[in-house]
Amino acid sequence: MVKIAVPKGSLQESTFALFKKAGWNFSVSSRSYTPTVDDDELEAILLRAQEIPRYVEMGVIDFGITGYDNVCECNADVVEVCELIYSKATSKPYKWVLAAPKDGEIKCAQDLEGKRVATELMNVTKRYFKDKGVNVSVEYSMGATEVKVPNLVDAVVEGTETGSTLKAHNLAILDEILVSTTRLICNKEAWAVPEKREKIENIAMMLKAALEAETLVGLKMNVEKKDLKEVLLILPSLKNPTINNLSDDSGVAIEIIVDHKKVRDLIPALKRAGASGIVEYPLSKVIY
Repeated sequence: MVKIAVPKGSLQESTFALFKKAGWNFSVSSRSYTPTVDDDELEAILLRAQEIPRYVEMGVIDFGITGYDNVCECNADVVEVCELIYSKATSKPYKWVLAAPKDGEIKCAQDLEGKRVATELMNVTKRYFKDKGVNVSVEYSMGATEVKVPNLVDAVVEGTETGSTLKAHNLAILDEILVSTTRLICNKEAWAVPEKREKIENIAMMLKAALEAETLVGLKMNVEKKDLKEVLLILPSLKNPTINNLSDDSGVAIEIIVDHKKVRDLIPALKRAGASGIVEYPLSKVIY
């Protein structure tokens, strides 16, 4: 039995969705913290993402999914198995930034000497200012951090994906403190157990494969031999395309994997170059 911690809250549903694409189905009632999963070797628990690194380090949980910012905040001594770039809203990394009023006098970290900064990321923020040699008072924020400037504090260290909330509160980003993506982390002792390590590595492989497939599609097409050279010049691919002779030897069948964003321009170009019977199909997993 391997114990996994899944982040409760904003990442919960997107994490369950990713696992489903990878082959594992989790289900949980609205008031429960113990999801069921269709794998007899897994035991799951829902925890706040901020708590997961600490419990994984302690060995209460074998492995879990959390943000890199949470690992840094706890200074947790864990194994980072892999990076999983996904979120509740976008595929952009979550950034912790130093921000202050757009039209104010504070333009950089050094301008905050002797002043107050609010944040939910206390330890990382303190280390940031210590490294810069700036003496500030770092105060813990229980949320809605951006509204505390300028009446309560002089600046904030806040997490953002798009920066839109900061802009809405007339805050300017002065510095980028930490870039955080979702990570799969493991307890060091659990990682040293061959059976557990293999199980966790298998899960990591399938999660990454499911994420990779989200940006790709497959294309199949038939091409007469006289048009093959021109079609091949157009085709992008992860590797060389797969080419097989048709049964009547009149041409070839080609199969490739491409970035889904390129398909809208690629298919018309392929048609004009002589390809026919073009079929686009979704992918569920891609493993390099």
